[in-house]
Amino acid sequence: MADTTVRIGGINRTHLDVFARREADAYALARPLTQARLERGASEYLDGVPMHWMKDWPMPFPMLVTKATVAKLTDYDGNRLDDFCLGDTGSMFGHSPDPVAKAIRKQAENGLTYMLPTTAALEAGRLLTQRFGDFKWQIATTATDANRFALRVARAVTGRPKVLVFNGCYHGTVDDTMVELQNGVTAARQGLVGQVADLTATAVCAEFNDLTSVEDQLKTGQIAAILTEPVMTNSCMVLPDDGFLTSLRELATQYGALLIIDETHTISSGLGGYTGVHGLDPDIFVVGKCVAGGMPTAAWGLRPAIAERFKEYDAQRPSGHSGMGTTLSANPMQFACLRATLSDVMTPENYALMEAGAARLAAGLQLVIQKYEAPWHVVRVGARVEFICAPSPLRNGTEAAAAHVPLVEAAIHTALLNRGCLIAPFHNMMLVSPVTKKKQIDRLIAAFDDILSDLFA
Repeated sequence: MADTTVRIGGINRTHLDVFARREADAYALARPLTQARLERGASEYLDGVPMHWMKDWPMPFPMLVTKATVAKLTDYDGNRLDDFCLGDTGSMFGHSPDPVAKAIRKQAENGLTYMLPTTAALEAGRLLTQRFGDFKWQIATTATDANRFALRVARAVTGRPKVLVFNGCYHGTVDDTMVELQNGVTAARQGLVGQVADLTATAVCAEFNDLTSVEDQLKTGQIAAILTEPVMTNSCMVLPDDGFLTSLRELATQYGALLIIDETHTISSGLGGYTGVHGLDPDIFVVGKCVAGGMPTAAWGLRPAIAERFKEYDAQRPSGHSGMGTTLSANPMQFACLRATLSDVMTPENYALMEAGAARLAAGLQLVIQKYEAPWHVVRVGARVEFICAPSPLRNGTEAAAAHVPLVEAAIHTALLNRGCLIAPFHNMMLVSPVTKKKQIDRLIAAFDDILSDLFA
């Protein structure tokens, strides 16, 4: 007789539902003070949280954090957690690294913002070049802003209207990147709030690892820039095929488009990001999140030749607002933290610790998956590790979306919390910081083992 059992991610659906309810109840039972405090004091916020996506975490209700140090969090009920989310890369080097905390205290005595540079700004520029290569730098508050500004420059120097992005990409909340492929055609992503502009007028979408689709778009002569992460990270992680990024560089040059590499997540790859580790050659480089130790900061840089082209354009344009820059960007607190991070935190020694720890974690998770014959696999980029509920590596955004199993992932997320481990929401991502201990890594592996022993019983 045929097996008619309904399975999700290889797991019996009925058993998964029972498991998820039990873990949700355990989470709530461990956080009575948090639940009461949310019910008492969150009504002033839209949907009860200060940023709407905080409600999208998969646990039954948000966790209120009272303290974060090194690679640990403490919540309002006193539960202590090993933190492998680390602010989804914002605190990739650990919470409040000592050099950054000292820089904040020192700068706080000398003012927070005044729209003028400091000597720390000059030093930070030198360190950015030392860490990431020969670029002419500008500072923004978020990588979203940095990407927006970079696209303005790309359009200015090429005189072309469109950006090419990849299906399933992540570049913050840049309007131009909020497109996807629907039946092979570029369209606005489903679910956008209040969308009225036709995004296809300024953006086209291709599949990651598909050079033919890229070249077809470049041949139109409309593409100002290719904007890409070197590894897709927003859903299930997708690695580039051998030679794919090198060919992107060649195609961009051939057809007169610029190549923008966004390292906001792939800064986990190693010193200099994926670009530095793998010798990429972008025209524009963007980095954010952890670059100032958790202080909201991003940097975007132009290769000197592109900077010269932009200077020529800028000298000829009419006077008026450029559409680039915000008042609080490039403030002295950012530079104090940026200098401290680049010089004393983002070091070869720390990256070596992260690489070793992440390798330990990835190997341990893969052994657990093999132990229970789960149809899953593990992927790693430097300090960034993910388990993916699909049997083999993914090649593009369409495959990544299909591999995403929200019910399974949400249940595992909550179950890990109940066992003292926090991972990133939405895409099973884990980061290992230089202050993450081996015993924390081993606890996460053991918790994962305990969960799969139940799910695949």
